[in-house]
Order: sequence, then structure tokens, then C-alpha cells
Amino acid sequence: MPDLEITIGDRKFFVSCRVGEEHFLHAAAKLLDSEATPLQAQMGRLPEARMLLMAGLMLADRTASLEDDLRQARAKLAEVQDRPAAEPAEALAAASADLISTERLTLLAAEAEGIAAAIEARLA
Repeated sequence: MPDLEITIGDRKFFVSCRVGEEHFLHAAAKLLDSEATPLQAQMGRLPEARMLLMAGLMLADRTASLEDDLRQARAKLAEVQDRPAAEPAEALAAASADLISTERLTLLAAEAEGIAAAIEARLA
């Protein structure tokens, strides 16, 4: 088992881990240090146990918040996935109706332009 030196809140610790897990340990120590360092700056030098406890609690709070966000996102995803899909015939009918409306508007616009041109010709 490799022995690693990690730093948390400007304090050095020696810990062991399994072979191949060194990068996980360093990443976890970095997270804990990112919470402990501001605590040290705000509150001064804390006893080691208190510093680690406070930093751990802050990480646990952030993790709980992320888990809540994830739970809500999963619920929304499940809701969207549970919605019945539009029937192909319904989707085709809606697309056809949109196309027909567009064609009608185009024809009406052309007819209005023709009427306007005829009126202008008579007035000129």
C-alpha cells in the first residue's frame, strides 16, 4: 500500500491507500482542502479535529444539495419520458395543417397584391 502525503488546511497528513487509487485520494484531499483553507483564513488556526469536521460537514452539505438537484432532474426526465408520444398520424395532420395554412396565406397575399395593383392602375 502506498503511503501518501496530503495537505489539508496547511497541515500535512500521511495516509495509505490501495495501489492505483492514489489519484482518487489526492482528488478527495484537494476537495477537503478547498473547504478547510477558507475556514482557516476566517477563523484562524483551528484544532485539527474541528477543522476536519467543519470541512467535512461543508462538503456533506454541498453533496446533499447536489443529490437533491440530481433527484429533481431525474424526476423531470422521468416525467418527460412517461409522456405519450404523439401518434404519427396526428403529427402528420398537424404538419399538413401548417402547410395548408402557409399556402393559403401565400395565395391570399398574392390575390391582395393583384387587387392593389388593379386599383392603382385604375387610379393612375
